[in-house]
Amino acid sequence: MSFKCGIVGLPNVGKSTLFNALTNSSKAQAANFPFCTIDPNVGVVPVPDYRLENLAKISKSKKIINTTISFVDIAGLVKGASKGEGLGNKFLSHIREVEAIIHMIRCFDSDDIQNVNPTVDPIRDLEIIETEMMLADLESIQTRLGKSNKKNVVEEQIKILETALDCINNDKDISILKTQFDIKQLNQSGLLSIKPKIFVCNVDEQSVQNGNDYTKRFIDKFGQENTLIISADIENQINELDISEKKNYMEMIGLKETGLNMLIQKGYKILELDTYFTSGPEETRAWTIQKNCTAPKAAGEIHTDFEKGFIRAETISYNDFIANEGWVNSKTNGKMRLEGKDYIVKDGDVLNFRFNT
Repeated sequence: MSFKCGIVGLPNVGKSTLFNALTNSSKAQAANFPFCTIDPNVGVVPVPDYRLENLAKISKSKKIINTTISFVDIAGLVKGASKGEGLGNKFLSHIREVEAIIHMIRCFDSDDIQNVNPTVDPIRDLEIIETEMMLADLESIQTRLGKSNKKNVVEEQIKILETALDCINNDKDISILKTQFDIKQLNQSGLLSIKPKIFVCNVDEQSVQNGNDYTKRFIDKFGQENTLIISADIENQINELDISEKKNYMEMIGLKETGLNMLIQKGYKILELDTYFTSGPEETRAWTIQKNCTAPKAAGEIHTDFEKGFIRAETISYNDFIANEGWVNSKTNGKMRLEGKDYIVKDGDVLNFRFNT
């Protein structure tokens, strides 16, 4: 599976610049005027994982295949978007299609880059976006629970929509739905307000190491756990350099990791994802799965026939595979296990599936 992150925010906060940096492309037009992006740009990016090269070296694999993440550059929202202001509802519909939302927040001053508001205020800007998504949810809920439509909604979805409506109408934290309902059912609801969120404070070069007054106020209110401080301009500069230049430049400005790596790590965490591997002479490949995924479900990521005909999984932890230099020694030294249908795949497992055709 690949997962999709939508980059949202007010116009001119750096969404397209970040998208270009993350995808190492110029697919998204970046310009100094609102609504520069109309149709969403989508970039599919390989997920960096040092473990792949180590596994491939031992297995003498002909090729390496990374798992992927998709970034979607969604055009700038404005106050009133839920009622069609700006390019409104069209953009809100694009957000429904992603698994996680990257809130791009302007945390820099600039006379050169137009701001849709008279001042820079990251807290206000986020609240505008969150309010518009909640109002869009409210309209969607009311429509689906209306007399003419309710009969077409399954019972579990009715419960979710009614609970969400109560939260919105009574100013309750809508995230409580995640403790009351199954995640798959929630995803089918199409509600924007409950999607996992990453907050990206877009800063200037001087603030990339320690942040600034804007990021401090933002983190004081919304917390640090899901907040990243990134300079979209610096990420773009990094992507124009070769590997050695990139390393030297990052050391010079005090960056330990690229914005791409930070976003991927945060995305895997909030979406509760793990990675397992297959490795042999033909290829070494990474596969993305949900945490607590059973072995048959993990096999199904390769092919549905693998899940249907699953017998068992030959399983070696990544560390054991490396320490024993591959399948043969791992098996000889008792590090390979045969796991059945109830086995919960762990991050880093190296698997070979046995199945009936």
